[in-house]
Amino acid sequence: MTHSRLSITTAVERFPIRGQFRISRGAKTEAEVVTCRVSGGGFTGIGECVPYRRYGETVESVRDQIAGLDALSLGDNPREALRAAMKPGAARNALDCAFWDLEAKTSRVPAHSLACRLPPRPVPTALTISLDTPANMAEAARAAADRPLLKIKVDGEKPVACMHAVASSAPRARIIVDANEAWDENTIVDLLRAAAEMHIALIEQPLPAGKDAILRDIPHPVPICADESAHTSAELEPLRGLYDAVNIKLDKTGGLTEALAMRDAARAMGFGIMVGCMVGTSLAMAPAVLLAQDADYVDLDGPLLLERDRYPALTYTTALVSPPEAGLWG
Repeated sequence: MTHSRLSITTAVERFPIRGQFRISRGAKTEAEVVTCRVSGGGFTGIGECVPYRRYGETVESVRDQIAGLDALSLGDNPREALRAAMKPGAARNALDCAFWDLEAKTSRVPAHSLACRLPPRPVPTALTISLDTPANMAEAARAAADRPLLKIKVDGEKPVACMHAVASSAPRARIIVDANEAWDENTIVDLLRAAAEMHIALIEQPLPAGKDAILRDIPHPVPICADESAHTSAELEPLRGLYDAVNIKLDKTGGLTEALAMRDAARAMGFGIMVGCMVGTSLAMAPAVLLAQDADYVDLDGPLLLERDRYPALTYTTALVSPPEAGLWG
């Protein structure tokens, strides 16, 4: 592949969400994604990202970042060059994953042969129940009670009632509770204790990023996972002693390349690993399934929250998501 002949294009696509998806910061009814295509040598690689306003991203800013990239500057190792040329985030993720896909197509070597230590297999994924009234969350939990892993969104208003509603309605499921930074230092000790009494498996990002120092000095009766506080490998060291696990998302790390490095660094530091996602299509989940092969917790249910997905799509069963076929990505 000759870099002088590379063509990089983007498109904004919208996929309706089934109902609405609500977290502590608000609700949305569609997934707005940016699709990136990198073409060269007669092949085209594709990647998808989900810009996130919490991190100052919009579809316009992501497209501008990608349009401002000089493909000639990437040299013979474009994925590593991207880590130096662009800041972590959604734009770099779309490009990085497109380059992974392009490399797989031009070399005829599947992406999993480089990304995975063993041949990839289906992995169990959580199903997310968005923030709602306790009664509605209980109804959603009963409908998904046969799943082994559920994730629920809570806020700071009624988290105990919501946790209890789901835990009592799906008693055989392990439950992840995601507060999306909605708790505070005055409530967290009592909320962690309540979660432990309900046998919650994991608490995700209970406190605002940057205001989590208290986690070093309080009991962790339930393991605590960093999300908004952990974007790349560079942020792991300060989290030691605060968190028990980290949630690695490609839209935060800026692609699969950095995500794999972050996973290995986190493991070496003793963190548990969760692999998560924004609400996107199977194209966004595909590289993350490879990252998730040895994760402790997997939350790659984005396509299950949509009214429609891409075709071809990932294969989901009741509890599992399978690795991508070449027709989708990699």
